[in-house]
Amino acid sequence: MTQHFLQGRSEKEVTWYQRRETLKAAAAWVAMGSFGAAVAQQRSNVVQLTGDALLNGSRLLPGQTIQTGDQLQTGPDSSLIFVMGNASFLVRQNTMMTVERGATLSTVSLLRLVTGAVASIWNKGGSRSIVTPTLTAGIRGTGVYTEVLPQQDNRTYFCNCYGTVELNATGSRQLSQAEYHQSFWAEPSTKEGPRLTPAGYLNHTDAEQEFLAELIGQRTYWQIVGRKGRGDGSGTMGY
Repeated sequence: MTQHFLQGRSEKEVTWYQRRETLKAAAAWVAMGSFGAAVAQQRSNVVQLTGDALLNGSRLLPGQTIQTGDQLQTGPDSSLIFVMGNASFLVRQNTMMTVERGATLSTVSLLRLVTGAVASIWNKGGSRSIVTPTLTAGIRGTGVYTEVLPQQDNRTYFCNCYGTVELNATGSRQLSQAEYHQSFWAEPSTKEGPRLTPAGYLNHTDAEQEFLAELIGQRTYWQIVGRKGRGDGSGTMGY
């Protein structure tokens, strides 16, 4: 089991990948080919839906496809796993987000997270961003976890699980280059000091990232090098 710490999330939420039906759905997705194969075969890009979700205000039904420009909202005790272009997403319960169009209809240029949490893997590509009420993150090829806390004035927790991300929190900028989970708080207020502050390793796991990477034919950095880091939010392997 990956070492992780929970804040406002249950153990059940971060061990979703262990469910038999989830593993079967992922195996079927991988066996049937890439996102491009799904489009060619007119298959849905939803790998699995647990519970209920809304697609543009209406209930997401089996067989439907999520497209760029769509708004998604998950209900309590619900989660959604889907693939779009060269990126994969896990949407946690009580989340509202929009995926906006990139260079093509099936490419995400911007993920706008209003509330809730999303784990995602992004293969290398053009300009992509994640935007929350307090943070803009410029994505390159990377795996990340993003959570907006409405009970804390939309404070954002952001973890660059591996790769390179350009962070901007109302003028406070930082280039994050992580081997293993570099985490930040993007603060909502205008108090003195930096708006980006260090954070620990919260509410997500290595196994989630590995699962999502496999859906798009990728491996995480720690899988490639065969070792893991400190798990303290610093982003290093602890050389």
